[in-house]
Amino acid sequence: MNIQDKKLLCSLAIVLTLASCQPSQIAPPIDPLPSWNDGTVKKAITDYVMRVTDTTSTDFIPAADRIATFDNDGTLWAERPYVQELFVFYQVKSMIAKDPSLAMKQPFKAVVEHDKAFLEKGGMTLLLELLTATHTGMTEDELEENAKAFFSSAVYPGKNVPVKQVRYQPQLELLDYLRDNGFKVYICTGGTVEFVRSISMDFYGVPSEQVIGSSFKYVFVDSTRSIYREPALNHFNDKSAKPAAIQLLIGKHPVLACGNEGGKGDIAMLAFSQAGKYPSLQLLVNHDDDVREFMYSEDDSASLKAAAQNKWQVISMKNDWKRVFPE
Repeated sequence: MNIQDKKLLCSLAIVLTLASCQPSQIAPPIDPLPSWNDGTVKKAITDYVMRVTDTTSTDFIPAADRIATFDNDGTLWAERPYVQELFVFYQVKSMIAKDPSLAMKQPFKAVVEHDKAFLEKGGMTLLLELLTATHTGMTEDELEENAKAFFSSAVYPGKNVPVKQVRYQPQLELLDYLRDNGFKVYICTGGTVEFVRSISMDFYGVPSEQVIGSSFKYVFVDSTRSIYREPALNHFNDKSAKPAAIQLLIGKHPVLACGNEGGKGDIAMLAFSQAGKYPSLQLLVNHDDDVREFMYSEDDSASLKAAAQNKWQVISMKNDWKRVFPE
């Protein structure tokens, strides 16, 4: 083969290679948030992640400082009713099965008799009493076993599906998207830390050590070498207590924080996130979809007002999410 023939073959190979790479043959980029509608909020999320992970950007954030905190109830899964409240009732029934005499004692008696008036009148005080009665006096291993047994069989009221099915699909995608871009994700919840830790990895891909929550006082029993929970609340992780717990356990401002409107519990966490030294993003889930989920709001709209004042992104379940729950 002479030099002219070699040149001809080389040119032909180049033409064929270019033809195989025409734009019509290139697959479109994969959408990391397929359950989110295209719009202001989705664009704010993707633009933010691109900016802070681009080493050439003035907004670049080192991976070690890419901390994201998410509330759980009403932010990652449904909260009408609270899943932990369902677990409390499960624990009451389990404890009465072992000791029937408990059925005649308050607050167990009200649960057994479904005394709605008594339970509603008791409010948060009664809930704390029930939490104390059903979450203390046992080892961590025992509570974890009970929680896993609960989740294996519990059905969410009104939806008639396993509890795992009331997680928010768009949020699951967001957690994965953040992790894929070097963020370390924490759950910062008002629920008890032991309860959420029992399912945090399975439900959200979040290791148990990255869960911050309400807690009871611990005591170490040397004879059994076990940790027991005493019937005394150590930390109630809500409102201004959330930033304090984040500082204590993480030691950094989260650069991304996500909570929900409905109980004013996440305003302080989002404000704390915005006060850090890095560019930040705050997200607030608004429960405005009474068809696919629930519609409820705060009487004074404090969370939505804070979002407007501080330019936080408000996630409309109705408009920003293509679907709410997993298939």
